[in-house]
Amino acid sequence: MAESLPLEMLTYILRFLPLSDQKEASLVSRAWYCAAQNVLREMNVRYNIPVCSASLPAIKSLGLRGISCISLTNLDGSPVSQQVLQSVAHHLGPHLQSLSLGGGSPTEASFVALVLGCPALHSLDLSGCNSLFTSGMLLAQPETARQVQQALSGLRELSLAGLRDLADLTFNRLSSCAPSLERLSLAYCHLTFKPGPARGSLSPQDSSPSQLSFHNLLQFVKERAGRLRALDLSGTGLLPEGLQALGQVAGLQLQELSLQSCRDLSTEAVAALCHQQPGLTSLDLSGCSELADRALVAVSRGLQHLQRLSLRKLQRLTDAGCTALGALRELRSLDMAECCLVSGRGLAQALGSVHGALPALATLSLAYCSSLKDSSVRSLIPVLGPSLRVLDLSSCVALTNQTLQTICTYLPALSVLRLVWCKELRDWGLLGLREPGQEPAQGAQPHLELEHQALSPKDPSPQPQGPSLLMLQALQELDLTACSKLTDASVAKVLQFPQLRQLSLSLLPELTDKGLVAVARGCPSLELLVLSHCNLLSDEGWAQAASSWPRLEHLNLSGCSKLTEQTLDTIGQACKQIQMLDVSMCPGISMAAIRRFQAQRPQLTCVQSRFVGGADLTQTL
Repeated sequence: MAESLPLEMLTYILRFLPLSDQKEASLVSRAWYCAAQNVLREMNVRYNIPVCSASLPAIKSLGLRGISCISLTNLDGSPVSQQVLQSVAHHLGPHLQSLSLGGGSPTEASFVALVLGCPALHSLDLSGCNSLFTSGMLLAQPETARQVQQALSGLRELSLAGLRDLADLTFNRLSSCAPSLERLSLAYCHLTFKPGPARGSLSPQDSSPSQLSFHNLLQFVKERAGRLRALDLSGTGLLPEGLQALGQVAGLQLQELSLQSCRDLSTEAVAALCHQQPGLTSLDLSGCSELADRALVAVSRGLQHLQRLSLRKLQRLTDAGCTALGALRELRSLDMAECCLVSGRGLAQALGSVHGALPALATLSLAYCSSLKDSSVRSLIPVLGPSLRVLDLSSCVALTNQTLQTICTYLPALSVLRLVWCKELRDWGLLGLREPGQEPAQGAQPHLELEHQALSPKDPSPQPQGPSLLMLQALQELDLTACSKLTDASVAKVLQFPQLRQLSLSLLPELTDKGLVAVARGCPSLELLVLSHCNLLSDEGWAQAASSWPRLEHLNLSGCSKLTEQTLDTIGQACKQIQMLDVSMCPGISMAAIRRFQAQRPQLTCVQSRFVGGADLTQTL
């Protein structure tokens, strides 16, 4: 029946599937293939193309399919790289909209030739391409600059992050070729600030051929103020005076600003920014170590339309500042990871005090908040709202089974749950059972038969009851790394998630082959699996489990001391899509076996094999 559906309807249906499912669906028939390709074009899926001669046929094929978004890896100045760039320009160039050369080392001539062949570019990523800027002669010829400007007339996004040799002259030449630029990243480029007569003031200067100056950047922002919408100055050492100067540029209406790791920024500068740029919807202040509660209060009062806020690594932030977050009623994403003084009480108070104010919060990270209290998290979870999709509580060591059961009760729509190093979690929490000796909640009846079942020596693996992990059927990523008290008793029963794509069970010392086989049957869609340092897993377990994971692409088995070459053979036969494998510190696997494994699988891009074959780490390190 599906064959008779119009192509437009098939395309609409496949749009709701994850990318891996779309790939599988494209193999059903020609009609499904065409529909899947339509969806991929609509999603602007980025294709990563390694620069080698073997990629030339793939580039031609992608060109026939009208692919518009690619990333080139391992790019250098070799003849093979130049050949690949020529092929990209010829086959993909006319309809290419997004191009990433991040970390590559192209020659100036090959880069110019590539750009001239891509007249429809909207996004260009040159982060880390230092070879283009070392000489300082990029686009120095007026005729070349004119041609490049014509080709990049529609460019809206440019990333120049991490360029150590970027200077005023080369920046001006390149930016002048992109008159329609709306988004610019200069993250981790070294900005220079020359003080004037008054201490801390910024003096004008001519464009430097060897340095990237703040004054030159400010002039650029003034010239493009009417169009510029997003700016990333992370790690540039931006000074408070510089931030204030940027914020007060006439006509500038930024929507996104990233200031990650600008450690000299002051609360006063952030407050001025919030007053000058009230239209900001995304703000990243991660690692701005001088900021404290007053900065968060200023953000909450001045940026009423903020949707994404990152406060990661603000060591001075306390619960008092968190209480102001209730004013941000349009907030979608909040990252407060590594805020070591935050207990969660202020955040729960802020979100709970404004009923219906934050039903749209979709992402929350409180990872590595060492002061986070279990009771505060339990009071916070019910007010987060049903729209929450991503919750990261990694390394919140005070978390208990009751908190996990609260998560399962109030957040059934979660797609990502990270509980790394939550060492107090036990089988009882995952199964939804009350712990032995735990007092029942007020008004609740004792579950005597449940406790009898859980404690019965005849059934060491009780069935889930109450608010168990099984309630989170929308999960696509689950991380239980180092939850060391978990055993097969819960893992074998609750890890049954057909949609789960990523799973980490590393550092679970009591996970055995029984749990592995149960996970394989319950989570058949896994694409990434991390089982490092699970020392009870054996070849026999993998022989039973591997066939259930045909989609597995990334697998980490480092430190699994019982595994041998037999497991490699099993994985090679069952997991045909494997791309990355880590078997470091596996004494039963030899380098010869790893080389055979790599030789038989050309799609394998990375194998980590440190200290395999029983190497003595004490002598090697």
